Amino acid sequence: MAAGLPADLPATVLVVLHVPDTGRSHLPEILGRAGALPARHAREGDPLRRGEILVAPPNHHLTVRAGAVHLTHGPRENGHRPAVDPLFRTAARWHGPRVIGVVLSGTLDDGTAGQVAVSREGGLCVVQAPGDALYPGMPLNVLEHVAVDHVVPAADLGRLLDRLCREPIDLATAPAPPALMRKEADIVDLDVSASSDPPGEPAGLGCPECGGSLYGIQEGGLTRFRCRVGHAWSPESLLAEQSEALESALWLALRTLEDRGALCRRTEQSARDRGAEGTALRFRSQAAEAEAAARLMRRALEHTQLVTRDTVGTVEDDQARGTAGSRRPAADG
Repeated sequence: MAAGLPADLPATVLVVLHVPDTGRSHLPEILGRAGALPARHAREGDPLRRGEILVAPPNHHLTVRAGAVHLTHGPRENGHRPAVDPLFRTAARWHGPRVIGVVLSGTLDDGTAGQVAVSREGGLCVVQAPGDALYPGMPLNVLEHVAVDHVVPAADLGRLLDRLCREPIDLATAPAPPALMRKEADIVDLDVSASSDPPGEPAGLGCPECGGSLYGIQEGGLTRFRCRVGHAWSPESLLAEQSEALESALWLALRTLEDRGALCRRTEQSARDRGAEGTALRFRSQAAEAEAAARLMRRALEHTQLVTRDTVGTVEDDQARGTAGSRRPAADG
């Protein structure tokens, strides 16, 4: 995509990639070598200049205010910081029809809620063709929930974006950002007042990030969740995080049971060496119970891993068989 963007592109390109919190991201260097546009990590308050690529630095959300970018250590969305939904949502809030949201290869559903916001405010929604993506989950999820404007292979995205950036825009028809969009943009900026009144209705679920109650949000046919302090989840990301939490809890229980069994066996032998047969039999019984529970826990772990793999495969197979409409004719497919 970067290779197809010309040096005189009349737009700023803002990039979010899921990267670890620690360490350095080399994405700006990679993108700068790939094409004509200079690329670097965004800095707080950078203006939106034409013909420049700004990349979200590790462990910071990249968001947009009027004519500039903002870096924030706000609550994670879909388990990530940086996440792309805050970028799309804030760009749509401040620049409406001037925004083109692009979702590339990736797993799960980060980006879908953000594209709903872009579409609602009159911006254009573009996704990489799922068949061209190494990981088609994110493009497929957007196609399922948003009336996407263009679906193209990555190699054609640069030319498409250059053409779209030069088309006239009717700013007069841009709708006012709804209260929910403004509230969620303020939450990612760590505005205390925005978190005082949680959005949505109680969902009866717990946030896997902080343990707080989740509130359900209905937007554009998409159900998603946010907790009181601001962690946000789309359904597939929440399911994946719950699976991780469940597996961690099962491994902890297995380790505790095996440790308990080993301790009981040692105490049994010590009691037997002292001639305390009654005590030895009691600890022998406890050891057998712990070992039996540990065997059951191992089988539960195997079953959990199999169910997770089967479920993910089924979802992706169903999405691959589906189709999606578009508001405008798709470019090149």
